[in-house]
Amino acid sequence: MADVKHYNQKPIRNAEFLTPPNLIKAKVGNGGLSNQLLMKTQKLLEEHAQDLTPLAKIYLDRMAEGIEQAKSNTEEFSESEDQISLILFPCVQLKANGTMFQYPLVTRLADRFVQFMEVVERLDKETLEIAEAFYSTIKIVVSSQIKGTGGSQGEQLVEELNAACMRYFAKHKERIEEKKKKQEI
Repeated sequence: MADVKHYNQKPIRNAEFLTPPNLIKAKVGNGGLSNQLLMKTQKLLEEHAQDLTPLAKIYLDRMAEGIEQAKSNTEEFSESEDQISLILFPCVQLKANGTMFQYPLVTRLADRFVQFMEVVERLDKETLEIAEAFYSTIKIVVSSQIKGTGGSQGEQLVEELNAACMRYFAKHKERIEEKKKKQEI
């Protein structure tokens, strides 16, 4: 099963980074770096890549805190954007940093979770179970220092999590469609 953008759902929120205008660059003007310098810099980054583990631990801890806070929420289930953001933001950071630290599997897993969170309408028991599954999988990949794509096992991890998300949307198809109809009115 290929990665289906947003699990065939319409995004409710957008977790993409916005690039602010670079005011200093606007004042100085455009220029560029030579290809030789760019290749040398890329080689340096690849050879001396720092360990993702300390940074990932910070974001994974924050993600776990967000999940636990959502679980202990006294309301039945939360549609709170703030609550969703507490879980989503750390994963966006993992997505942004995984490949830079030679963990493209972390980036891919985080991207799939971000796409899931962009389309879920609320946090309920099932969405939190899926969040925990992504959290646990990313944590294992980082702690086991599985750099690269993870090969066929990495592909299986992604596919299993994708399948869980698709089962969620299939199970809640009627509720999702009903909410869409109400929004159209």
